[in-house]
Amino acid sequence: MPSSEHDAPHIATALRLAASAIRLTDPNPRVGCVLCDAEGRVIGQGHTQQAGGPHAEVMALRDAQAQGHSVAGATAYVTLEPCSHHGRTGPCCDALIAAGVRRVVASLADPNPLVAGQGFARLRAAGVEVEVGPGADESRELNIGFFSRMIRKQPWVRMKVAASLDGRTGLQNGVSQWITGEAARADGHAWRARTGAVLTGVGTLLEDNPRLDVRLVDTPRQPHLVVVDSHLQTSPDAHIFIAGRAVWIYAASRHNEEKAAALEARGATITCLPNLHGKVDLPAMLQDLAARGINELHVESGHKLNGSLLREGCVDELLVYLAPKLIGSGLDIASHLHADGPLTSLTGALPLEFKSVDMLGPDLRIVARVAGRDHF
Repeated sequence: MPSSEHDAPHIATALRLAASAIRLTDPNPRVGCVLCDAEGRVIGQGHTQQAGGPHAEVMALRDAQAQGHSVAGATAYVTLEPCSHHGRTGPCCDALIAAGVRRVVASLADPNPLVAGQGFARLRAAGVEVEVGPGADESRELNIGFFSRMIRKQPWVRMKVAASLDGRTGLQNGVSQWITGEAARADGHAWRARTGAVLTGVGTLLEDNPRLDVRLVDTPRQPHLVVVDSHLQTSPDAHIFIAGRAVWIYAASRHNEEKAAALEARGATITCLPNLHGKVDLPAMLQDLAARGINELHVESGHKLNGSLLREGCVDELLVYLAPKLIGSGLDIASHLHADGPLTSLTGALPLEFKSVDMLGPDLRIVARVAGRDHF
């Protein structure tokens, strides 16, 4: 049965609630829920909390209870199928059934194999009317990383690049601070905050010794840090070692056990994933990160690692900040994109799709997705 036009505002509210949880829920999906009585009045709402905390449906039920509303006969608008398994919390479908909800309108099914339609089936078996579909595209986009991890078994990889209008990411001597302005830099921190982990290369650590944490926007948690370091050159005194966040170093070998022990003493986890060329196997690294619960991976690295990630098909989306200035000779994002040298035909170019183009102060922000990459 198609959803009524009266449902649209409530699904829109549920989607806004889900969006407000972007920096909070990982590795769980971002979900919002709105409860309405038989007259269509909102009696409760909520979104999923931090991992281990209540899900959106439970938060909405608690909100209704706190306001003194009965949920019997209500409609629940939720942006993802109510879960049906016992994880850190109980099944949300059972909570809705026990509360006497009459109808559930959900945006789309949960891709988690532990759910995958079972939540809907249990609701229907209990006599609850279930409708699926409204807001599906928006909900999936909010949870593109969760869908990627569940279906592709790898995170959604977003590469951040700050460049001049002529595509230079730094001077020939490596200097790159600051190409863009304050608004763009704060926005970059907002994108860091929404991800499960930030990835960089050892070259960036050795040259800049960055923290790569979230400082310019408020966040309830810091993303984990991933370092591609084939030969374990990372310093145990590097600024990346921040209390409360994991540091995962991917290497080609543990040839220096003393150095490895020093890094592990600082809390680093070292994983050796060599490829045939004595470097880190980047696709294997993505699969390992998915197994660690990373939905979205935010890349901030130098032009060499950027080129390797792009060349090996590991990048799903580009987050590009363009500054209104010309640098001329310098470093650029695609200098290592093609292993066999410059293209001789445009048919070999990497096709992208612009998802959004926005002004941030004097700078331009472009989100460009690898064409067809989200078809999974």
